[in-house]
Amino acid sequence: MGNEGVQSVEKALALLDCFKPGAESLSLAALAQASGMHKTTVYRLMNSLERTNYVIRSEAGMYSLGPRVLYLGKLYEQSFHLSSVVEPILHALAAATKESASYYVLGNSQRLCLFRAEPAEGLRETRLPGTSLPLDDTAIGRVLRFWVLGEPVFDATPEIPLFTSGARDQHTAAFATPVFGAEDKCVAALTLSGPASRLEVAHVSGEFKGVQLRAAFDLSRKLGASVGLCARMYGGA
Repeated sequence: MGNEGVQSVEKALALLDCFKPGAESLSLAALAQASGMHKTTVYRLMNSLERTNYVIRSEAGMYSLGPRVLYLGKLYEQSFHLSSVVEPILHALAAATKESASYYVLGNSQRLCLFRAEPAEGLRETRLPGTSLPLDDTAIGRVLRFWVLGEPVFDATPEIPLFTSGARDQHTAAFATPVFGAEDKCVAALTLSGPASRLEVAHVSGEFKGVQLRAAFDLSRKLGASVGLCARMYGGA
C-alpha cells in the first residue's frame, strides 16, 4: 500500500478516536473541528466507515460508532491477557538493570504486587506476586496515591521515576513510574527495587532513568494510553 493509502487509514482511525464519553454522537462539522480535517475529507471517510459498519448515521445526519467497533472490542476483551503484555516488559527491565521489576496496582486500599520479574543473579529484594502492602510513603505508594487516588501527595507533578530509600525498610530502595491505560487513566506503578546501596548510586547517576521511562512508555501504549499523554509523561522515551 502506498503512503496515500496509509494516510487514509490513519485519518479514518483518527475520526473514530473523536468519539468519547459525552461525545457519543457527532455531526460532520463537529468531526471536522475535532479532527482538524476538511469537511469533504471527513464526509468521504465517514461514508467508507459507514459502509463497513464502523459508524452509523442517523436520519438527522449525526454519526455514532457502529456495531463493528463493538465486535472488535469484544474480540479484544476475550483475547487480551494482561500478563502477556506486562511480563515481557518486566523481564526485559530486570535483565537491563539487574534489579527486581514489578507491576503494582491498587487493591483493597493497599498496593498489590500483581507481576514480578527477578534478575538472573546477584543480591535482590524478593517478593512474590500477590503480596499486598500498605499505601505508604515508598515511591510505589506515592505513585498510586498521587496518580490513581488523586491524593495531594505533591504540590506539583513530580519528576519521574520517583525514588525512595529506606522508606519501608532501611536496607531497600525503589523507583516507581506511573503506568497509564485506556482513557489515559493511571492503572499501575512500574517499579524497580533492590538493595539501597545499589539503587542509591543508580539514583544519583541517573543510569536507570531512561530504561524505566522507555518501559513505562511501551507498557502504557500497549495498555491503551494515548501517544500525547505518553509523550508528556515520559518525554522522548
